[in-house]
Amino acid sequence: MENRVLREFILRSVGEDLGDGDHSSLACIPWEATGKANLLIKEEGILAGVKVAREAFSAIDKDLTCEIYIEDGSKINPGDIPFNISGRQQSILKSERLVLNILQRMSGIATSTNQYVTRIKGLKAKILDTRKTTPGLRFLEKEAVRIGGGLNHRMGLFDMIMLKDNHIIYAGGIEKAIEKTRDYLQKNNRKLKIEIEARNLDDINKILSVGGINRIMLDNFSIEDTVTAVQLISGRYETESSGGITLDTVRAYAECGVDFVSVGALTHHIRSLDMSLEAI
Repeated sequence: MENRVLREFILRSVGEDLGDGDHSSLACIPWEATGKANLLIKEEGILAGVKVAREAFSAIDKDLTCEIYIEDGSKINPGDIPFNISGRQQSILKSERLVLNILQRMSGIATSTNQYVTRIKGLKAKILDTRKTTPGLRFLEKEAVRIGGGLNHRMGLFDMIMLKDNHIIYAGGIEKAIEKTRDYLQKNNRKLKIEIEARNLDDINKILSVGGINRIMLDNFSIEDTVTAVQLISGRYETESSGGITLDTVRAYAECGVDFVSVGALTHHIRSLDMSLEAI
C-alpha cells in the first residue's frame, strides 16, 4: 500500500468529516485535556486495518500514541482489545469515526475472504477479488482481501488485459479480440497477461483454436460444464471460475480443478465487523 495514496485518502476523509471544526468536542472538551481509549471487538472475525488506523491517528495528531496488541490478519473475538490510543481527548474524538469506518469495513472484507479461503482449504484453487470495489477505496478493500488470505485479481484496467463479453462483441468475435490484443501488445511493446471470458463450451473451443492467451475465465458455468472445460483446456492455460459463486458453492467449483475462483461479493456485498472505540 503506497504511503502517499494512503495519506491523501486520510486527509481527504478527515476534511470531509471535520469541515470547519468538531464543534461537539470544542464545546465541552478543553484543548489541553488528555485521555485514553481502547478499540473493543464485539464480533468474531479477522482483524484488518490496524496499520491504516495508526496512520490516520498520526495524520490527525502526531502526538497521539497508539499501542498495538493484535496485528492485522489475526483472529479476533468479542472482548479483545487490539490497541489503545492516548493523547488529546479532542484528537481522539476527531479520529474515532474515521478509524472505526476503516477498521470495520476492512475487517468485514478480511473476515468474509477468510471464510471463502477456509472453505476450499486443501484444494489448489485460490480465491480472487474483482474490480467491484467502492470508488476511491479500492486500495483499502483489496488490501483487506490480502489480509484475509485471498489474492488480488488486478488493481485496475492498466495491469492486465481482460477481454470480457463486451470487448469480444465490439472486436468482432473471440478470434479477432485475441488477434487484435496480441498485435496491440506487440506494437506497443507491452508485456501484460491476457485473460479472456468464455460463456459456454463453444467459446472454450474457439479460444483454444486461437491460443495466445494466459487465462480463461469460465463465466457462469455450471459445475458439469466447468469439469468439461477444465478437461478441454487440460492445463494449457490458467482457469478461473466466476459468476455468482457463494460460500455454499465455492468448494464445488474449486473441486472441478480450476486454478482460481473470483468472488465479487468480497468487496461489493460487505458486512462490517462490529467494534467500538471506548473512552477510558
